Amino acid sequence: MTQPHKMIASRYEDESGKREFIRDLFDRAARHYDRIGVVGFFGTGHFYRRLALRRSGLKAGMKALDVACGTGAVTRAAVELVGDPKAVWGVDPSEGMLAEAKKNIDAQFESGDAERLPFDDDRFDFLSMGYALRHVEDLTATFLEYRRVLKPDGRLMLLEITRPRNALVRFFAWIYFGLLLPPISFLVTGSRDAREMMSYYWETIDACVPPETIMEALEKAGFRNVKRRVTLAIFSEYVADA
Repeated sequence: MTQPHKMIASRYEDESGKREFIRDLFDRAARHYDRIGVVGFFGTGHFYRRLALRRSGLKAGMKALDVACGTGAVTRAAVELVGDPKAVWGVDPSEGMLAEAKKNIDAQFESGDAERLPFDDDRFDFLSMGYALRHVEDLTATFLEYRRVLKPDGRLMLLEITRPRNALVRFFAWIYFGLLLPPISFLVTGSRDAREMMSYYWETIDACVPPETIMEALEKAGFRNVKRRVTLAIFSEYVADA
């Protein structure tokens, strides 16, 4: 078993507790998530997600799946590139997040976990996951499931925030994500749930396994041509072929 990070004892005691904690927290904070995203990332999120999807190979005519879609930030960009909302699916374990996504995005949505996707084998041409890899139980099991639902020539793209190796960059990342963003989230939304969500956001970034472990897990699951692109020393794009 390859966990994305060690247990965060202050939040839960085991994997079952982790699932329950994450689902409950994201259900409670779902209605604030998009506002935090706009403020916290200075309105650049949609541009970056669309750019990452396009340069990773998503294009018109494909069938795409966005795992852990949340409120649908990556899903929205995928629909724009594919051009057909019936060809794009979003899946998430949080009913609160799915409810927000369905309000604003014309796509197909299902409830489900990354490790147990509710789809047949060889279903999709492209699979994406945006900033949620830290929340799965087992990297290898998750990637095996991704490979199962992808067609033999399918493409995978994972977006993630990576703990910087450089001490100075890591310090500034901690200042922003760890110290500033949680209270900013509270000021913007008035929600303690939003503040807790962003505190947990940094905790999982700081504890996450290094990129090499993620890439090794992808290769172990059978993915080919595994590569990582880095933007601003902290934003990682993992791409691979099924």
